[in-house]
Amino acid sequence: MNTNFPVQVNSTNIGLPIDLREKVNEYGRLGLAGAVNTQRAYKSDLQNFNDWCEINGQVPFPVSPETLAAYVSHLADSCKWATINRRLAAISKLHQVNNLDTPTQNRIFRVVMEGIKRTKGIRQKQAPAFKLHILKQLLRDFDTELNANLRNKAILLLGFTGAFRRSELVALNVEDLNFTDDGLIVSLQKSKTNQYGDYEEKAIFYSPEAVLCSIRTLQKWIERLEKSSDALFVRVRKGDKITTDRLTDKTVNDLVKTYFGEEFSAHSLRASFITIAKINGADDSEIMRQSKHKTSAMIQRYTRIENIKKHNAGMKLGL
Repeated sequence: MNTNFPVQVNSTNIGLPIDLREKVNEYGRLGLAGAVNTQRAYKSDLQNFNDWCEINGQVPFPVSPETLAAYVSHLADSCKWATINRRLAAISKLHQVNNLDTPTQNRIFRVVMEGIKRTKGIRQKQAPAFKLHILKQLLRDFDTELNANLRNKAILLLGFTGAFRRSELVALNVEDLNFTDDGLIVSLQKSKTNQYGDYEEKAIFYSPEAVLCSIRTLQKWIERLEKSSDALFVRVRKGDKITTDRLTDKTVNDLVKTYFGEEFSAHSLRASFITIAKINGADDSEIMRQSKHKTSAMIQRYTRIENIKKHNAGMKLGL
């Protein structure tokens, strides 16, 4: 089974010029395959499925409902509900782009999935949010003499104050930042919720305390970069030498774990922005303007634990 989504539209209209037919095929391929990050995740999930089929003597493509039911039953022993669904999405996508019916709609298969759901539950593990006083103390203690430390501080501050995803942070270029007297406007070329390059911006504001200020920290980092374009966050080699190599999103994740602890992840920067802003009185629309969520459902997921403790009628019983 090929896990690279080798899909084509195959426009063969002989009345069209060759270059136009090639454009049709290329645009069709991109439309079917989806975003690059999605393709990468699908490839990994399909490889997992292919390996399982080889071990168990099953045909991976096209897959039968019985084989797929056995595969998800195997996954249920060790994987969360979200992981199972992600892997099914990859298998389903592979069948769709090859004009085949997806076995995930089979009645017997759906009964098996219902049984797994009832047994395993569907609750997803969320990236924990850190407390504001912990972030402040960390930032105040930062030694930014080293280039690597200054870059790391800039990442943490911008990631938090802008509610950025890690993929968005590492995709930023210097020219995406517009500094003004009022603050900073960050232009996003693309994001998870903006796959088509629509006009999307985030506003960052000055902090009264310089060591906690995203804008001042970024300005210092850009001075060290000594460039006005290309990757904003780059690798720093041994000897504290700044390179031109763009950071990966894994690096951002590792950085957050290093400073906050293993239980945290890069997504904790975004989760913490939402949770802290909500606790401090921001309404959902204000938070969504920065986080770029399309609905308030995710906002409620991030803040439900704090809301249970701080906004609960159980505190007004008079006992």
